[in-house]
Amino acid sequence: MSDRIVAHAELNVEPIDANFSLKDKIYESLKQAITSMNIYADDAELRLDERRLSEKLEISRTPVREALARLEQEGLVHIVPRRGVYIVRKTKAEILEMITVWAALEGMAARLITQNASNEEIASLRSMFTTFEGETVQAKIDEYSSTNIRFHQAILKMSHCKLLTDMADNLFIHMRSIRARTISEKDRANRSIIDHMHIIEALEKRDTELAERRVREHTLNLGAHVEKHVNYLE
Repeated sequence: MSDRIVAHAELNVEPIDANFSLKDKIYESLKQAITSMNIYADDAELRLDERRLSEKLEISRTPVREALARLEQEGLVHIVPRRGVYIVRKTKAEILEMITVWAALEGMAARLITQNASNEEIASLRSMFTTFEGETVQAKIDEYSSTNIRFHQAILKMSHCKLLTDMADNLFIHMRSIRARTISEKDRANRSIIDHMHIIEALEKRDTELAERRVREHTLNLGAHVEKHVNYLE
């Protein structure tokens, strides 16, 4: 047997500041750590260890257990008696449903941007991609992947519709991870940045129907890619 140690991508949590409401802070810390993880990566460590989490957070295990129970109610983790706590990964069919819903939410967000967002907000979208020109997208694929995620978060935020962003938040952990996992596949990065530029142009023109359609189609193209090429969710 090989003695090689395999490093897994695992949860990155920070100690809790006792000046804050402890229960809420633990919950927010764990949720932030989970949503920042690429849970569909091959090396993702999905099992959570209560003892290690309590050590990292520098608190007792009881409030950690309470926070995990709250996260289970939201569908982010699954608690298996006598076996442990596991971050939830969705099936391919479930991911495709999420992409459909995300397309509807983000399409409406684009529609609202043309009506509500300032010129400065819309201009900030274009500035995200100033470092990606010519053939630099593939050369900076990790950086572009992060920018891609920020772009889609910004679209939702600029809608200035809190309920819409709250609804999308429940899908974000999975949408973020699937986008990160697939961005380097089948030339998706280059096609993605072209789509983004077309979306930004429609938003700058305040063309409501075109902006909504382009954003929706962009997300549905992700769904088509997942349907055809993604087999690691089966």
